[in-house]
Amino acid sequence: MPTLLIVHHTPSPNCQELLEAVVSGATDPEIENVQVVRRAALAATASDVLAADGFLLGTPANLGYMSGALKHFFDQVYYPCLDETRGRPFGYYVHGGSDVTGAVRGIESITTGLGWRRAADAVTVTGAPGKSDVEACWELGATVAAGLME
Repeated sequence: MPTLLIVHHTPSPNCQELLEAVVSGATDPEIENVQVVRRAALAATASDVLAADGFLLGTPANLGYMSGALKHFFDQVYYPCLDETRGRPFGYYVHGGSDVTGAVRGIESITTGLGWRRAADAVTVTGAPGKSDVEACWELGATVAAGLME
């Protein structure tokens, strides 16, 4: 059974709302035979990444970049997973108070280096998430998970 690994840093109620929407989409009953595994960014390991068939990443934008927790995740898994995970699908969401440009640029750069394939458009949210933002995160989760169905 394919595995979708959701790696997230969720320090705020806004990030929690987006994470819950992603998980809800990924675990929709119409998506069959896909195991969804959630890991906090500081707890996710190279073994988790190697065992997964696709990835969803979530982070706040902090000081113009992705969270230190997600950057730490990438630092820990980059070389151990570099050759083994090329071509695997991923998606991501970013929440920021006013600007997410640096976080998006960082995630795009690192995932390009890993050779991961973006399976859905990124969801970027500034300020309090609205209904359309939550729906976009649900769609993100559902799209990436459905792409793994056998």
